[in-house]
Amino acid sequence: MNDIAIQIQRLAHGADLPLPAAATSLSAGADLLAAVAEPVVLSPGQRAVIPTGIAIQLPGGFEAQVRPRSGLAAKHGVTVLNTPGTIDADYRGEIGVILINHGEEDFTITRGMRVAQIIVAPISRAVWQEVDELETSARGQGGFGSTGTANRMKS
Repeated sequence: MNDIAIQIQRLAHGADLPLPAAATSLSAGADLLAAVAEPVVLSPGQRAVIPTGIAIQLPGGFEAQVRPRSGLAAKHGVTVLNTPGTIDADYRGEIGVILINHGEEDFTITRGMRVAQIIVAPISRAVWQEVDELETSARGQGGFGSTGTANRMKS
């Protein structure tokens, strides 16, 4: 793993909450916490932007990705709606997490709850090169399940 320094600002409504932190020494992401003043109840099918009480300043050439927490998804059907959410290096506002409840019961988000994870990753900017034709490949134009779902191990 490579460490990179990220400037972070605690906003007034998140001043008492811990900064994002990895749960274990090998965790890829750091937990984002809910900086809600009062509990937020998400009914099935409902979505809400959950404040985190922090803003960050990424160096150029990096992005931050907001991703779901697997436990919330598996146990409650709650996930990040625009996953992964991208935070660009020039964004300076509060990080908000768009949660949606795909479960069958109300889900309550309370202050300090771990609601998502954030991963900082390098980016590459594409330089688009228009061509008249693309090279052929074995897959060709097949998409949306064209390779099937069965294991294709070769013996």
